[in-house]
Amino acid sequence: MLESLAQVETKTQLSDSFMHQLVVTAIGEDRPGIVSELTQLVSSTQCNIIDSRIAILGNEFTFIMLLAGDMAAISRVEHMIPTRSMELGLSTMTKRTSHHHDNEYSASYRLEYHGLDVPGTICKVTKTLADHKVTIAALKADSTEQDGQLLMHSELEINVSEQVDAEQLTLDLDSLFQQQNTQHTLTRIR
Repeated sequence: MLESLAQVETKTQLSDSFMHQLVVTAIGEDRPGIVSELTQLVSSTQCNIIDSRIAILGNEFTFIMLLAGDMAAISRVEHMIPTRSMELGLSTMTKRTSHHHDNEYSASYRLEYHGLDVPGTICKVTKTLADHKVTIAALKADSTEQDGQLLMHSELEINVSEQVDAEQLTLDLDSLFQQQNTQHTLTRIR
């Protein structure tokens, strides 16, 4: 059955409306209602939040959103964010972007490690991954005090291409974590 011209135009309009994307980062003192204020602003401009992350770092609220919409909607958000963020006591940054195309990865892994919080551990881990041409898709790290000692716990989601020597990567991570006296697991997730 042939699609009508109206159906084709509607599909084109829907796909065009999400062709434009904007990353919005907001940071400021945490308080109730701040997420509601920001999402109301986005909604009022006819943009859609297609991805987001929220974290409380110290006493600061951090919010990263990936917005999608037509050119007019994205422009409205860019125009409204500076004024509204000042009213809310937030520092914001916006940057236009485009749809992310996943590279061809042979596997994805979750790398978790924990132990005494030693300055430079994340630097050494990310350097080892970079040396092996491994990309980091997500990273979460935190420290807690327990029995008078500062302990760290980190989780990374990493993507490995076919060119990566997975056996050598595993050996190098094992060696690094042994030197750091840190427990770790590397689990395939895809």
